[in-house]
Amino acid sequence: RFQKILHELGLKQPPNRTARTPEEAIRLAGLYRHKARHIQETCAILVNRFQEQVPRTMEELLELPGVGRKTANVILGNAFGVSSGIAVDTHARRVANRLELTSFSDPKKIEQDLLVLIPKKEWTQITHLFIEHGRRICTARAPRCTDCPLLEICPYPGVAPCADSLFQSRRPSGNKSSGSS
Repeated sequence: RFQKILHELGLKQPPNRTARTPEEAIRLAGLYRHKARHIQETCAILVNRFQEQVPRTMEELLELPGVGRKTANVILGNAFGVSSGIAVDTHARRVANRLELTSFSDPKKIEQDLLVLIPKKEWTQITHLFIEHGRRICTARAPRCTDCPLLEICPYPGVAPCADSLFQSRRPSGNKSSGSS
């Protein structure tokens, strides 16, 4: 879907756009009306407040409509090489929970646990690794555990020995029993 949306926006070949409005361009995305409005509002803010430049700080990015920590972390890490955090989406959440790197379901809490475990210089890359691993191997409905390069350390129920020995020294204390509160 993302490639089709990029095509509609004229950002991928062929260059001739077929969409007449932002809504039409991103119709394939969920909540496209809200997203289209946010894109238009963000463009106006970028022009009027930031001299047509994308902000380079977490605080400024979070002021833009529709931009949360996940998006801000991706922008800062990929566009500007700034490791400000780890983007936690549904895939990162699933992988982090299955590997017992966190017991939380809230992305902010998951991110805080991961920041303790993963060296700062790896934050941008680990975001992509979690997402890709969650999409290709550690899927929600039918994880491909036998194809998983982490099989030997994965504590996912009934699959492999516990990963405690790998992350024991860096795991946040008290996290295991705290649930998703």
